[in-house]
Amino acid sequence: MPVVEAAARLAAATESGTPCAPVRDLLGAGDVGAAYRVQRMLVDRRLGAGARVTGRKIGLTSPAVQRQLGVDQPDFGVLLDDMDYSGRAVPAGLLLQPKAEAEIAFVLGADLDTDDPSPARVRAAVAYAAAALEIVDSRVAGWDITLVDTVADNASCGLYVLGDGHVTLDGFEPRETTMRLHVNGAPVSEGTGSACLGDPLNALLWLARTAYAFGDPLKAGQVVLSGALGPMAAVAPGDRVHAEISGLGTVSATFLEKDCA
Repeated sequence: MPVVEAAARLAAATESGTPCAPVRDLLGAGDVGAAYRVQRMLVDRRLGAGARVTGRKIGLTSPAVQRQLGVDQPDFGVLLDDMDYSGRAVPAGLLLQPKAEAEIAFVLGADLDTDDPSPARVRAAVAYAAAALEIVDSRVAGWDITLVDTVADNASCGLYVLGDGHVTLDGFEPRETTMRLHVNGAPVSEGTGSACLGDPLNALLWLARTAYAFGDPLKAGQVVLSGALGPMAAVAPGDRVHAEISGLGTVSATFLEKDCA
């Protein structure tokens, strides 16, 4: 079956550390439903090995990236506990083709278990926000991806890092934030909250509706990564990534050198 073959191809890339060919040749360029079935199969495989779901990530929140891939909505992936590298250095060789994005992490204090939550309900469900880095990674060689490829590949999830600061939405307006991302002290990316679907809370609203439609609604305690506030930047062993997000503070990640792994 194409879905099984696609899952096997992506799993083999993860296990071997060698990126694979795109999976759109197996699934069809427009079959996003099949791509999400591959994603579910790969996530279930990791859950069976002992991982635990900690939340979701939202991708394709930039209008420019949507245009590039020919889509008109975001996608999502599943966050697992073994992806959380908050406060820990990232071992060399753990990722295949990593890139860093600065984002807002929403930590939920209430379930979002309805098919059409209001914007007010979504906002009220957020216990707090924090600065975050998503280290995206593609199992597809050369990042040669379409929407189907990235969805099947768990929305190109790699790792995530949360900052120490926690801010409630009473004192923080996500769409008004500004972001600066540095690699080894050099500025590599900047952006704003409004670059994320006009407001990162719009992205959270989209995910709440979509997750419910998939039969797996968002739950209290889960982390939701908003989607990038600016362009992503490639990272390599030995790099240190640091982001400043106004109103939320800072978040950093260190990638170990190969001889330190």
